[in-house]
Amino acid sequence: MPPVAPEEPVVASIVTAGLLLVALSFLEKLGLPCPSATMVIAATRASKSRAYEVRATILALLPTLLRPPGRPAAPPAPAVDTGTISRDLLAFVMDNPGCVTRGETRHRYSDAFRHHVVELVEANPRVDRVQLAAAVNVPAATVEDWLAAPATPPPAAPAGPGSPPDVADALHPQIASVLDAWRRWGGAFASFCVFVRDGLRIPFGAGFIRRILEVHAGRRVKQRAGRSPDEKALRTSLISFFPGAQWFADGSAITLTLNGKTYTFNWEVDVDGFSGALVGASVRDEEDAAAVIEAFTDGVTTTGAAPLALTTDNRAANLTPEVEAALGDTLHIRTTPGRPQNDAPIEGAFGLFAQTAPPLVVSGTTDRELAQAVLVLILTVWARAANHRPRNDRRGRSRVQLYRGEVPTDEQIAAAKAALEARRRLQMLAARTRAARLNPVVRALLDDAFVRLDLTDPTGHTKDAIARYPHDAVIAGLATFEGKRRAGTLPPGVGPRYLLAIVRNIAGRDEGLATAEALWRLRLDARDRALVALDDARRLTVGSPEDRVRAFVDRALVGDGPLLRSFWMRAAAEVIVERPPELRKNLYDLAARRVTTTFRVDPRERQAAVRHLAAHVLPVA
Repeated sequence: MPPVAPEEPVVASIVTAGLLLVALSFLEKLGLPCPSATMVIAATRASKSRAYEVRATILALLPTLLRPPGRPAAPPAPAVDTGTISRDLLAFVMDNPGCVTRGETRHRYSDAFRHHVVELVEANPRVDRVQLAAAVNVPAATVEDWLAAPATPPPAAPAGPGSPPDVADALHPQIASVLDAWRRWGGAFASFCVFVRDGLRIPFGAGFIRRILEVHAGRRVKQRAGRSPDEKALRTSLISFFPGAQWFADGSAITLTLNGKTYTFNWEVDVDGFSGALVGASVRDEEDAAAVIEAFTDGVTTTGAAPLALTTDNRAANLTPEVEAALGDTLHIRTTPGRPQNDAPIEGAFGLFAQTAPPLVVSGTTDRELAQAVLVLILTVWARAANHRPRNDRRGRSRVQLYRGEVPTDEQIAAAKAALEARRRLQMLAARTRAARLNPVVRALLDDAFVRLDLTDPTGHTKDAIARYPHDAVIAGLATFEGKRRAGTLPPGVGPRYLLAIVRNIAGRDEGLATAEALWRLRLDARDRALVALDDARRLTVGSPEDRVRAFVDRALVGDGPLLRSFWMRAAAEVIVERPPELRKNLYDLAARRVTTTFRVDPRERQAAVRHLAAHVLPVA
């Protein structure tokens, strides 16, 4: 007999009866053998009615013991009277004709309509989003998109047929009707074109309507910015002015075999850029400053005058103080690394020599000085022969005839000096750009990002181009590229150049906003009347912080130019900063939604406005 009694729960017979009755239903579903209900009641000696009451109680308790896996079904939202919301939106639509138009497959909404719906959502936080979307007759998914991120603007309507009158005739009945409708229109331009054709029955195309509004209503279409100049590669062709304007100097290794022994020397040559004539040369043991000076002096002796400019590569021997002193008034221009087009005449001279000169092999008993003398003789003979050889591309004239046959005027000399000085300035800017690209912090950031994003740049040119932009723009560009990749909105097959375009656009817009802010401060200090009026308008704007933020954001997005946009976005940021820290996030989200749902503004401009707002509300440093 065990010393401890078994631990079994003490259960009343009526509970046992109810439990067995519950088990009967599950046993029957599983097809297992089970007694009948009568047998259970008889075995437990319980009251039948009371046993079934306990059965119902146990069934109600079973779901609370352990619920099935998965998220529980959300209870349906309680019904709310949304009639007030519907009437409010109907009044808005009646006051703003054209704010909603019906397309072939979907509706088109104006920015004002979109803002009003967002305000209704914000003003009724306790109303279920689905019920509110039904009250305003907008799909619930569309309302959620408006509250989250901007959508793609609708495509422009096709131009309609017809033979319109002269666009300058504002008194023409059809043009006057278009202008009158546009003054009262609150929707998009594409929808307005559809309204003109279908509602007003005026057969004008979109292009003609656009010209009407440009001439009579002051509407301007934003033009795409052109390509910025690339200082790294001066991609225009080589500029030539006249003989003696610009010489090109470079050195090349040349070998001579004498009695089976090979000697190597440096051949420094000066070539005229206009005629291609070889004007000066020097043969020395190595390419140094003395070789540059000797070849330049030989060229001056040959031609009788120094050139306006001498172009050399960036070798250290070409950049010494001795060389600068020997050049005197001659401008010293450096070539751009990786761009052989910058010194094409000298490279062409070396190539022509390689094609025409025979192998330089001299036999005989001599020393190194003899080898050098023979080499000087050979090169001199070849240069003179080349200078007097007729050229088919110059109508049979030789290099000597081209060099001596042209007499530049004073105007040509002055223009050449100015152009050469400008080119030297561009070369110096290119050198500064290359130095900026060597920033180890930015390059390390780009190296890590290219590995993380699986981007390939074998030559490193794209990284160089990205690294010349500000650090903040590079970080923002990487974040935008990675965000697009995660969201699946990157175009297929894009690579590092797409990232470069993103960084360039961000830097350009940030620069515009920074310039506008600096201009605003300077003009406000000067008590400019226009900005004083703007500041007065800001101070006279009353209402709750939410109303003031909405008003300032709307004025910023309607404003023409970065100055007004910077002013009003800063005004909105100041309202947000004035609030307690725990309330700033809600106001910031309200302003950001207001910006991102204003589709008449370019998406990149909207992103720049949000970045400008965030920089003032939550500065990093």
